[in-house]
Amino acid sequence: MQSMSEVQRIIDQLQRAFDGDAWSGPSLQATLLGVSAAQAAMHPLLQAHSIWELVLHLTTWSDTVRQRIEQRQNVPPAAADWPVAPAVPSEAAWQQANHELCLAHERLVALLRTLPDADLEQVLGTARDRADGSGVSIYVLLHGTAQHYLYHAGQIALLRKLL
Repeated sequence: MQSMSEVQRIIDQLQRAFDGDAWSGPSLQATLLGVSAAQAAMHPLLQAHSIWELVLHLTTWSDTVRQRIEQRQNVPPAAADWPVAPAVPSEAAWQQANHELCLAHERLVALLRTLPDADLEQVLGTARDRADGSGVSIYVLLHGTAQHYLYHAGQIALLRKLL
């Protein structure tokens, strides 16, 4: 049996966090299962983002991570960091938002399948800037993406309990 490359291990972790068997608990997609458009648009905590806003935010950052790796530089976020959910939620728009999140994840994984392990150490950006996630290696960026999925999955799980 051939051992997995480091990139393959990272893909495995991303898949587990997104829609697989995450060690920490339910994956991101498992936490979204059965959420309606009305529920996704609710703000059960006034100072917190809605589930819908979290999905849009995750889509932005999955696309941004992919673009940063493709371009081998720190590019600004692909869209607004916190896109606004539609004022009038519809099931079709909610399903589309979920679909766009899945597509962004799939595009990232497809790119990673072409990434050599040697590229993981490349640093994107010249200085560490936590606000925009720059100044880290591709390796750290990808592990951070898996962590980001699970961080927001936890928030979604808590928001669901409040609905």
